[in-house]
Amino acid sequence: MELSNEAVALIGFVSLFVMMLLRVPVGMAMGLVGVTGFGYLTGMEPALKLVAQTVMRTVTDYSFGVIPMFLLMGAFVSVSGISRELFRAANTFVGHWKGGLGIATIGACGGFAAISGSSVATAATFSAVAYPEMRRFGYPQSFSTGVIAVGGTLGAMLPPSTVLVVYGIITQQDIGKLFVAGIVPGLLAITMHMITIAIIGAVRPGFLPAGPRSSWHDRVLALRDVWSPLALFFFVIGGLYGGFFIPTEAGAVGAVGAFIIGVMRRKLSRDGILEALLQATRTTAAVFTVLIGALCFGYFLTITQTPQHVTEFLTGLGIGRYGVLALILLMYLVLGCLMDAMAMIILTVPIVFPVVTALGFDPIWFGIIIVMTVELGLIHPPVGMNVFVIKSVIKDVSMSTIFAGVLPFVATDLVRLVLLIAFPVIATWLPMHMMG
Repeated sequence: MELSNEAVALIGFVSLFVMMLLRVPVGMAMGLVGVTGFGYLTGMEPALKLVAQTVMRTVTDYSFGVIPMFLLMGAFVSVSGISRELFRAANTFVGHWKGGLGIATIGACGGFAAISGSSVATAATFSAVAYPEMRRFGYPQSFSTGVIAVGGTLGAMLPPSTVLVVYGIITQQDIGKLFVAGIVPGLLAITMHMITIAIIGAVRPGFLPAGPRSSWHDRVLALRDVWSPLALFFFVIGGLYGGFFIPTEAGAVGAVGAFIIGVMRRKLSRDGILEALLQATRTTAAVFTVLIGALCFGYFLTITQTPQHVTEFLTGLGIGRYGVLALILLMYLVLGCLMDAMAMIILTVPIVFPVVTALGFDPIWFGIIIVMTVELGLIHPPVGMNVFVIKSVIKDVSMSTIFAGVLPFVATDLVRLVLLIAFPVIATWLPMHMMG
């Protein structure tokens, strides 16, 4: 019995989710389903040729070179211990406020996320850096872990973000414009999270303690430690926006800059350099595995005409463009429980992007909306990826405790998402004016 294309696509999706529930790595699962489905519809010889071509084209494509470069930059920054210095600097300024250590954590997470571009790395790093400090000053466990989980989500929004790079490559959008578009929503996220902490401190007076006030001398000393990563960030992003170099070159400049700063400040030993190179190589291998698997799965979806069918179905529901957008975002929130941000973007964007463009939404704005929703998926119950990361670093805390701490910030994030949908200019104004 010959199955129809729609039936094959449906079986493919069901098989993919079953494999993911069985903990098969996402890239492997997508590749297996994609190649098998493609082989069923066209014959195994074209399917195997497709694998060879996809692997070769992905690892030799110049535009994909931006991913390992930014990952290497992030690895050098992580190993250099800059996260600790950022936290110390932020703490000297706001540590004496109620909930000041929480505000300092959000600020430092924002700074670190802007350089490392990884949510999971940010959450893991600050679990080791900020959590012991907050506990030492008597902050509740739920609040401390909640702040770190939500601080981690800034990793994908602030440039340079590997998730935005992948979205730009898949949808053929200008990566520089996507980076610029993420700046205001990213700063809005930091501000709203800080306001949330201040409100929690005001509503529950005895809940968040205040730390000792630092002298101006200490503040200046702390700032002296963080000028170099900030200079690196502005140099890379400024060069990208000024048109001095393309994203791939910006990644390379950033990696070399992070290496030079680390060595000059004696923060990078020979072992540290080796560790950073290994860390970047491992992450790159993982990202490229997902990328190759997703491309194979994408070809399978293309010949089953799934994107066209999904577009026809969603646009024909009669619920209006914002109704369709709400459905898409709901799907991302659910998927956030099952997989990481990168896998979600690679798997779903080829399917939903034609829908979004057919409805007339701005592709740059949609990129920011998707990243924001995907990041929200990383922290909301019942299965937030960042929450698992924190649990693996901080052994003596329960999942329910972390989720209790995360909930006020989930509410803040939902408000921010609504704001961005109601006022797209938050994301589109800066790229329009800076990059024409």
